[in-house]
Amino acid sequence: MAKRSVNKADVARKTGLSTYRLSQLSINSRSHLRVEELYLIALAINVQPNELLEFVCKDFKLPENSGS
Repeated sequence: MAKRSVNKADVARKTGLSTYRLSQLSINSRSHLRVEELYLIALAINVQPNELLEFVCKDFKLPENSGS
């Protein structure tokens, strides 16, 4: 959200998520983002949900011995 200069209070209002939950998602790497939250946040900040998913998951990689 910071990358797009989006106000958390505005996103909270649009999505129904609390500002506390949005803060936890943005600062706590142990917070688990639910798909419903991702979709609502994407709509609120005017991006495609797949773009937000790719951004959130950019560091995930398959293990070297994944069998492929």
